Amino acid sequence: MVKRTYQPKKLPRKREHGFLKRMSTRGGRAVIRARRLKGRQKLTVV
Repeated sequence: MVKRTYQPKKLPRKREHGFLKRMSTRGGRAVIRARRLKGRQKLTVV
């Protein structure tokens, strides 16, 4: 059996793409702002 490529782990994903990480940089805040303006249900990874 071949192992599939994507083996999801919630914590590393949150640390890399989560809300706090986004808010910690200017560019990340721009991402959040753009998603809010677009009306996204989810702003970041859950």
